[in-house]
Order: sequence, then structure tokens, then C-alpha cells
Amino acid sequence: MTNFVHLHTHSDYSLLDGACSISQLINQAYKLDMPALALTDHGNLFGAIDFYQKAKKRKLKPLIGCEVYVAPTSRFKKKKIGGQPTAYHLTLLAKNKKGYENLMELITGGYLEGFYYHPRVDKEFLSQKGEGLIALSGCAKGEIPFLLSQNKVDKAKEICQFYKNLYGEDFYLEVQDVGLEFQKKINSSLANLSQELSIPLVATNDVHYLNKEDAQAQDVLLCIQTGKTLDDTNRLKFSSSELYFRSSEEMEKIFSHLPQAISNAELISEKCNLELELGKTHLPVYRAPDGHNLDKYLRKLCQERLPHCYPTASTSVEQRLETELNIISKAGYTGYFLIVWDFISYAKKKKILIGPGRGSVTGSIVAYLLGITNINPLAYGLLFERFLNPERTAMPDIDIDIQDERRNEVISYVREKYGKENVAQIITFGTMAARAAVRDVGRVLGIPYSRVDRIAKLIPFNTELKTAIEESSELKEILKEDGKIKTLFEIAQSIEGFTRHASTHAAGVVIAPDKLTYYTPLYRTNKNEITTQYEMHSIEAIGLLKMDFLGLKTLNVIGDALEIIKKNKGKEVDLDRISLEDKKAYELLSQAETLGVFQVESRGMQELIKKIHPERFEDLIAVLALYRPGPLHSRMMDDFIDRKQGRSKIEYLHPQLEPILKETYGVMLYQEQVMRIANILADFSLGEADILRRAMGKKIPRLMDEQKDKFIEGAKKKEVNPSLATRIFELMAHFAGYGFNKSHSTGYALISYQTAYLKANYPLEFMAALLTSEIENTDKLALYINECRRMDIKILPPDINHSLANFMVEKNKLRFALGAIKNVGKAAISSILRVREKEGHFSSIFDFYRRVNPKTVNKRMIESLIKSGAFDCLEGSRAQNLAVIDQAAEKAAQIQQDRERGQLSFLETLEKRESGPSTERFPTIEEVSKETKLAWEKELLGIYISGHPLEKYRKRISRYAAHSIKDLSGMRDEEKIRIVGIISSLTSRNDRKGKRMGFFTLEDLDSQIEVLVFSSLYEKRTSYIEEGKLVLIKGKLDTASDPPKVIAEEIILFSKIKDIAHNLHIDIKQEELKEKNLLRLKELLSSHKGKHALYLHL
Repeated sequence: MTNFVHLHTHSDYSLLDGACSISQLINQAYKLDMPALALTDHGNLFGAIDFYQKAKKRKLKPLIGCEVYVAPTSRFKKKKIGGQPTAYHLTLLAKNKKGYENLMELITGGYLEGFYYHPRVDKEFLSQKGEGLIALSGCAKGEIPFLLSQNKVDKAKEICQFYKNLYGEDFYLEVQDVGLEFQKKINSSLANLSQELSIPLVATNDVHYLNKEDAQAQDVLLCIQTGKTLDDTNRLKFSSSELYFRSSEEMEKIFSHLPQAISNAELISEKCNLELELGKTHLPVYRAPDGHNLDKYLRKLCQERLPHCYPTASTSVEQRLETELNIISKAGYTGYFLIVWDFISYAKKKKILIGPGRGSVTGSIVAYLLGITNINPLAYGLLFERFLNPERTAMPDIDIDIQDERRNEVISYVREKYGKENVAQIITFGTMAARAAVRDVGRVLGIPYSRVDRIAKLIPFNTELKTAIEESSELKEILKEDGKIKTLFEIAQSIEGFTRHASTHAAGVVIAPDKLTYYTPLYRTNKNEITTQYEMHSIEAIGLLKMDFLGLKTLNVIGDALEIIKKNKGKEVDLDRISLEDKKAYELLSQAETLGVFQVESRGMQELIKKIHPERFEDLIAVLALYRPGPLHSRMMDDFIDRKQGRSKIEYLHPQLEPILKETYGVMLYQEQVMRIANILADFSLGEADILRRAMGKKIPRLMDEQKDKFIEGAKKKEVNPSLATRIFELMAHFAGYGFNKSHSTGYALISYQTAYLKANYPLEFMAALLTSEIENTDKLALYINECRRMDIKILPPDINHSLANFMVEKNKLRFALGAIKNVGKAAISSILRVREKEGHFSSIFDFYRRVNPKTVNKRMIESLIKSGAFDCLEGSRAQNLAVIDQAAEKAAQIQQDRERGQLSFLETLEKRESGPSTERFPTIEEVSKETKLAWEKELLGIYISGHPLEKYRKRISRYAAHSIKDLSGMRDEEKIRIVGIISSLTSRNDRKGKRMGFFTLEDLDSQIEVLVFSSLYEKRTSYIEEGKLVLIKGKLDTASDPPKVIAEEIILFSKIKDIAHNLHIDIKQEELKEKNLLRLKELLSSHKGKHALYLHL
């Protein structure tokens, strides 16, 4: 029996067409005892490396190929040609390395040059890149089968001859039989051509799914791709359910009349002998000036910076530098360091902010001396071996945080420096998550969205469908009762995890020593970005240098704040030189006034930072390391806090542990501490200690036993008792699972400290920068403006004569930004500011219209400016300005036309502008109410500026509300609350029982909070729960949510409150039980005597 080989197969990387994964294809080939397998996805090589690696692991010969799209004429012609499809299909397989390189070039050209509905090549391009490739004539959509189906036999012969001349004996006519009558006729014609032209036949099955019963799943994918439902008659659809992974026996039976077509499949697989050099590193070449040796040049750069970074350099500094340089040189990463140094030097020269350090590279003294990081690793006990271990071969990662708004400048520099053809961003793939799969399949099956949405919401995030069904009794019940939903879930499970779309990785950039297409094909995204076709792990496998250029928005805030300080105070703040012992910064951190402070602004982090009360930089490093699931749900965090606050005794199992664990109060918090203990107590080298750390993190029993024996033996040589060594090892093993990378924590703690320092010492400038960073996020703007008010920073309204595009400091206040007004675009703002700067302030709406380019402004934008209050500084009221918009626009247009006809000189235009107030009249109409103004401000600015609709109720609210919303931040979980506010951002959905429940934001005079209304209350109070309604909420606080929310237990319309007779209960926390607080409480109660009972709870 022939060992049949499938040469035409599609995985889920044939996006929303292939209905099987690479692993499933390989497992099926292995199960059917096939010697080889080809992967030929549509127009791409997305899965090629993953396929190659997995096939090799299963001892299956991988054949890398692609079903390419061939343009009917030139790939550069992007229009339909009558009677011809936009592209024909052609199956290509790489015989060898040259063929693989040509295949990558072809596929890249398809995306970068020939894309028109599909990534297309053409015959000219195929002719240039034909070496090392085997070509099969393709499925029914191939050019030759298409011509045969049109009875154009002579033309088909001509195309056959073209491909035979190009590929010689490596061109085959592809026969397929998936049960379609027209295909049998095509196969008969192909067999005739084969004999007449001496072109061999080969049988394939155009595999799109694994088993026959998976045909429906593939049909559903096509519907998802095309936006159709299964019931649509006019849609892309396969008319067969035979495109599955047939066995050798099935293929031989179907093609028993063409045995050579079967045997040729194995013959072709034997011709393909591509061996990829995976694991070999291909670093780009850094060319040092004056032909310097790279190692010597790196040493020179470090030595030059040594006096600056270490004014009193000691022997230990010199030794550490020497050690690192030797390890870097032996590993072959000297050029890597110089490349990173080079682009960071460029960024700093261009005043592009770079983060002080990200990840384990912060532990390198070489990186510190080069300016790659800004953290002295010796000062914080950071270890180079955590970054680059000389005792294990793994390429280190140097990840860089870059000022987000200027990240592309750095990428452009790298592209120019190393060649546009050598640098690209990295692709990433979105997959069918459980909820998305359910929603997609539900739409395709025509099930009402509301029903599908309710069911999808029963599936927890990051949970597979199988697990969700097992854990939800409600889901089980639905699937039991509803056959259509059961079908939905069966199909959704079959496509769950499949690749859905391609996009650009948020940070990944690859730099190659030569043209990237020698290593990876390229792809053009729908945003016109050019990326690799291989994702991050495949890029690492082929040995290319991958770096993460992470855009960090906080660096925008820091950069803007420093610019505003310079402009506002004439002072340049150098954050590299600020004291790390600033009292104001630590007060702000300890009081958890950390909104806008990097990494520590969440509710959970605020609670932790209050408990820890950081008093030094090392405490802040610890805060960032502690706020993770492991420490938060273990005793580690509690032990740290109790020991720091003196509530627990700090003990060390061995005296030599004290210098290692002292800064964390005896708690083993960092991975570096585990490494130090192994180094000091058990004589491990730091490289061996890193291997121990990794073994502990993975908790593999065999590795752990090996390391434990080695640790105890090493400790014995250091005169440590074996039983004590065992206890220390077990303690290390326990904490290693939670331990954090101190190098990373230190780098990020410095950014946290810098933002805290700026907020504490330059609050106006920092908040202006912070607000600008969220200029398009209304919710965040409202949050930070409330924070400004808490800080007693006044927000001035937008003003067409004073506001800039961004938030700005004006006379110790903040001026609202034009860019934060809804419907006001960037181009319009630029035009307004240019005119204002050149010609001075505007005097009226007529003056404004005359001077600003009418192409950049529209009526909706002007209405938004007026309603938001930005025109309040001009003549006329808001009502009057709204009334004359059309009139002002017409007059401005007339003046412009007169000028263009030469009927009005420039001086006359100026005279008309200056005479505007006396000749242009506003109608006598009543100004809009204060309530309307406030509503407009809320709609267009996201906040109230000129007042607050609750201001007139202030006294009454204080009578009935037990708390203001901002008071809730200091309260306990499930504590009873009573608050008053205005409802906004109202949404509702069905709960698990199909009943409506509500969510809304409640806003009072100072702050806002989310409120959750369960169905039982929602149904009773639906008429009260409306946008803009003023209500009193009784309920309980849910601090487990981040941010916290209120769970409503009763809702009362504020207008209906007559009097609420109630007793007063005051809870006094233990830490508040101080004499001065009790005296203040007594004084307060004495001045508010009444008839209600008072209860103090201690």
C-alpha cells in the first residue's frame, strides 16, 4: 500500500476558513501513520514555524507550502477584469532552503505589492522566484481547472505549458474529488492534459477540517468571515462535506482509476527536504566607529561612564563590570547591547523619555553605565545573572519603555539605521475566546442577540466553554432544554481557540542582519502597518532579535509635566537628580492620594500602600512586588506589614540571612533574595542559583530533589546544620512560588516615585499633564477633575481666547482644554490657535467665523464650543450665539467670496472685522437656564464646570445623606451606606434568571461611584432609575470590586423625601479611638442636638 501524503491542507491560519488547528492536523497524520504532511494555508505562512516544530516532534516530515493567489494579469493592476476572478489559486511547496526563501518573497510581495481582495502574485513574479519550488495546479479555483470548466481547453494548455516551462518536472496537475459532479469532469480533462502534455497528476483533498462531521463548523466560520447567517442563500459556501482529512485507504479508493496520482503524492513529499536552522541566533550587525572591535568599544563606553555613575569606584564595582563584560562577550551579545545603547542614545538626544528600567536587565551594571537603565544595580542588590545566566543558553530580553506618543520616532530611527527591509513590527493573532465564539455562532445560527448575549455572559472571562458548562448548573439546564442552544455550544466548542484575525503586536519589533524576507515573510495589516508573518515565539525560534518597544503613557505625563513646569515656573526639573527621600512624596504615598501615580492608583493598591506606609524607596519597591495574587492570598503580605509596623517580631533562621532579608523585614519577597541565599549559604554560583530559582518556580519534583541535595551538601561545607539547611531550603521553595523579580519592581518603583514626587511638589503642572493624557477618555477626565477639586485646584472653563488644545496652568488654576470638548477636532483647534496667535483674541462669533478657515470648522463644532461655555468670553449670551450661527457663517462666506472676486481689499476686510460689534446685532432673546447650561457642560465636557445641579440641594442633602461619595473610600466592605446623587451612564442587562438588573453611575457634589441594582429592586424602582434623576440610595459598600461599587437595597426619589426618621449609628475604628477625635465628636454632637437616639460602636 502507498503511503499517501496530504499536500493541500488548511489550518485555522486560513483565517475563518480552515476549521482545524495545526496540532489537530499533525495528530491526525500521525494517527493515520502518514510519513509526511504539508501545510498550505491561503496566501500566508502564519503557522509555518509552529507546524515545522510540532511535526518534527512527532517524527513527521513537515512540508512547508502555501496556496497562493495568482492575479489574472499583473499583480499591480487593482481592478476586476470581465469574466475573470480577481485571483486564481496555485499550490506551492518548498523543496529546499532556496524554495523556502522564494516562497517567503512571493508571499511578502502578495501582501505588499499585489493585494486586491487577496494577497496576489503574478506570473512574472512566479517566474522570478521559481527555483526550489514544486507547483500543483490548484483546486477548482486554480486557473487551469477554471479554464477547463469554461471549455477553454487551448487556453488551459497554454497555461499548463507556462508552468511546465517554469517548474519543469516539479509541476503537477492537481486532481481532487470531494463528491462534486463538475469536479469529476475537470479531473477527466486534467487526466487528458496530463497524457497529452506529459505533466504528472497528483491527488489532494483540499483539507479544511478534520472529520466529515466538522463541515458545519467550517461553514459557520465562512459565515463569520462574510457576515452572513446559515440561512442566507446568497453566500460563500462549500457544496460538499468531503473536505476532511481522508485516510490513505479512502484516497486510494477514490482515485483507484488514477493510481499514479496517489503515488505521486508520496513522491513529491520525498522531493521536499527543507531543513530549517532553528535555535541559531541571527543578530544584526552593529558597526562601531573607526572599525573598533565590538568588545573593546563596549568596554570603552562603560569605562567612560564609570566616573559619572560611580564617582568613588571601588574594587567591587570594577569586578562586577569585568564579570558582566566577560559573560556578555562569551555569549555573543556585545552587539545586542550596543544596538540598544545606540537607539536609546538617539532617543535621549531627541528628548524622548525612556523608562528607568524594565525587567531583569535592570540588574546589569553594563546597562546602567550605557544609560539603557537608570538604576544602580549595586545600590539595590540586583543581580546580573537574573538577566543573563552564563550557565544556561537563553537569549536575554531587553525590553524598553518609551514615551508612548513618540515611540514611532524610535522605531523609525531603528528602521533607518538598520535598513527598512531589515526591521519590522511583529504580528499577533486574536483567537476565538469562549464568549466571542458563542456570540459569533449565535449570530450565524440566527438566534436573537439578546438571548445569545445573556447566555454568553454566563461564561466567566478566561474560561473555556467545557469548564464553564461543567461549573454552571444554569448553563447545563439551558443546554438540556434548548436543542438550538446545544447546537450553538457544540459548534462554538469546535471553533473555540481558532485564530480569528491578525494585528500588530503592541510592543514587539524585530531587527534582522539582512533582509527580513530571508527569515520571515511580511504582512500588511488593515491599518497599513507592515509586520512579520511569524508571531513572537516563531520569531524567537528562527533566531531573530526581538525587542519590546513598549509605549508607556505615564512617560507622556512626566514629559508634559516637566515642560509645563519649565514654562510655568522657568525651572528645569531633572528627575534623575531628585532626592529619593522627599517628605512630600512619601506623605502623598502613605495617605494613598495616588490617583494618577504610576502603578499605585487602583483601590486595592491604595489600601495596601496605606497599610505599608512607605517611608523609603525600598518600601515602594516592596509594595509593587507584594501587589500580586500570590502574596495577596498568602501570609507574605500580612507578615511584611506586621513586621514593618512592629506588630510581629523579625526573626532569621540563620545569622547570614539577616543582611539578605533585612530590607523586607525578614520576608523572602524577591527572586534575587532566593539566589543570594543559595549563593551565600550553600556556595552556589549566581548562575547555579538562578537555575535553582527556576526549578523552585516550576516545582518539578525531580529537579527540586536534585537541587535540594545540592543545597544541603553546599550548606554543609559552609558549616550549616543539614536539618537547618533543609528548613531554609523548604522556606525558599515555598516563597519562590510567590517571589518577584526585584529588578523589574525597582525600575517601576522609580517611575511610581517620580510621579508621586511631581504630584506632591508640582500639583498644578502634574494634574494638567495627567488630564491631557486622558483628553479623549471622559470617565477618566471626570475622575481626575474630581481629584483636582479634592486637591483644591480650581478648574477654569474652556475659553476660546485662552484655552489651548491641552490642559494648561493659568494663574494657579487649570484651564480646560479645547481638545477635551466633544465634537471639536484637532485640525479645527490647530486652525483656531494659529489665527489667535497671529491676529489676537476673538471679539464675537462673527469675528470668529471671518477669521477661521471655514473648511476646518462646522456648525456642530461651533454649537459644542458655545454650549460648553468656550464662547462666554465673546459678545452675546449662549442663546444669542446659538441663534446667529447660520447668519455669522453666511456673512463670513460672503466676505470671502467678495475678496476672491477682488471686490474687497484686505484692509477693507480688517475694517469690516473691526466694525463688527456696531453693525452686527444679536437677537433679543432670553438666556438659557442655569440647569440647561449645566446639562450642556456635562454632555460636552463630561463634568460640570460653572456650577453643579446639586448645589441648591446642598443643605438638604447633608440632612438626608449619611455619607458623601468621597467618604466611602475609607469604609469597610459591606458597610451600610446612604448617599444622594444624580444618575448617569445607565445600563441594564438580564441576570441569570432572565430578569433585568441595572448599573449606573451616581454623582454627588464631589465624586461619583458605580451602583449595582439587582433585579428584585430594579423591577420595583424602574421608574426612578432614569438618567438625570436625583435619588437617595440605601445599600452596602462592595470594596471587593476594583473600583468599589454600591449595591443598592433601596432607591428613593429625592423629591419625594419628606422626612426620614432614623437613629444615628457611628462606628469608630480602633485606630481612630484617640482622645482628640473623641473631643471633636463630642463638640460636633453638642452643636447638633435632636430627638434621635445615638449609638456609638467601638
